Amino acid sequence: MNTWYNIKNIGEADSPALVIYPARVKKNIRLLKGMIDDVQRLRPHVKTHKSKEVCLLLMETGISKFKCATVAEAEMLAQVHAQDVLLAYQPVGPKVQRFISLIKSYPSTKFSCLIDDFAAAQFLSAQAIENNVEISVFIDLNIGMNRTGINPGTKALELYKRCSLSEGIMPIGLHVYDGHINDVDFTVRRERCDEDFIPVNFLKNAIIKEGFAAPIIVVGGSPTFPIHAKRKGVECSPGTFIFWDAGYRQTLIEQFFFPAALVITRIISLPTETTLCLDLGHKSIAAENELGKRVHFLNAPELKPIGQSEEHLIMQTDIGHDYKVGDVLYGLPFHICPTCALYERALIVEDEMINGEWKIVARDRKINV
Repeated sequence: MNTWYNIKNIGEADSPALVIYPARVKKNIRLLKGMIDDVQRLRPHVKTHKSKEVCLLLMETGISKFKCATVAEAEMLAQVHAQDVLLAYQPVGPKVQRFISLIKSYPSTKFSCLIDDFAAAQFLSAQAIENNVEISVFIDLNIGMNRTGINPGTKALELYKRCSLSEGIMPIGLHVYDGHINDVDFTVRRERCDEDFIPVNFLKNAIIKEGFAAPIIVVGGSPTFPIHAKRKGVECSPGTFIFWDAGYRQTLIEQFFFPAALVITRIISLPTETTLCLDLGHKSIAAENELGKRVHFLNAPELKPIGQSEEHLIMQTDIGHDYKVGDVLYGLPFHICPTCALYERALIVEDEMINGEWKIVARDRKINV
């Protein structure tokens, strides 16, 4: 059967492997831009793809601002001359000096980072002064994720003011990640999102009343992107849109992005008349979800997973099946972001042929600095 994911020269590809379909990636970028009124309000997260080639595709369409989670991701962006890079992390310990080294090594890129603690801000300030740099910071707000950040109230305002008085750092905005808002019902998701944004708006107005310039507000991820995209005066930072996955395809049904990255695997054994063993273990597919929500096989949707180990995935099928050792299965990951991080490189498929590869360069924790 001729389907979009078929690879004519699949015999040249060892398995397991990550495969990317650039034509679909480009479609997803066009869809993203069509969902917002101004490309300058887009600050996509690169944690999903960790690839220079994808960054360049985004930049070719006029996207100039990015968000990332690691110093390596930030350096990858600087190496392709991204203009504006937010490290969505509060640097502590040796990461502070690494971040400063990044700023000094790539002066043409504007870097910023998160702060939610004044002691951490003081240390960052001292290191910035010592290295003769000024670091832009965003106050990280906790509006219900309960992972990082501080409540968007008086403490956040006080931190903004104290950072403004500290040499070496300059507060320029607020960072608001609402990943806890992921309801399947879009109406419920929108109501929760709007309600949780109310205190953020109050804080923004309080900052302006204190005489500061209006803060830049970087907000949301994939589940709330369509909501924030219609909210004036904020930057949006979805990430998964670039490749999409089975998880969001099931839950974010109002978004029409195309699956653009798969894993290929082969049947390596038929241990019983109703089981298949694939070369797709924990090391090859994100395994944080329960067994039934790790991968969906596009060309074998009836298979049921019954076990997985480091190098193997056991699937159950019916008696009398016609699967053979060596058969290739095309798997759509439920969570593409950590799946990408398991691979050093991805095979590129164009016109149904593998014709190159992209390095997942920022899967490493360190590139140079």
